[in-house]
Amino acid sequence: MKVQRDKNKLIVDIHGMRVEPARFRLETTIQSCNAEVTEIVVIHGYNSGQALKDMVRDLQAPRIKQIRATLNEGQTIIDLKKK
Repeated sequence: MKVQRDKNKLIVDIHGMRVEPARFRLETTIQSCNAEVTEIVVIHGYNSGQALKDMVRDLQAPRIKQIRATLNEGQTIIDLKKK
């Protein structure tokens, strides 16, 4: 999993990972984000199937405000509540 910081946004690349390790890493990342982070862009890919995309869009965590699809089929945006 690759993570990049861009101001108040994290860009997390999980494509190529298996679902359960990716879920664990994403949930851990969401929980550990500081208050400045308001958005996580998850790059999950789309050519290798729907499993990662479906997992990201079904995530449940107290800090998640909303999960949005983008025009790019290979990524999803997670908006976070303020801490």
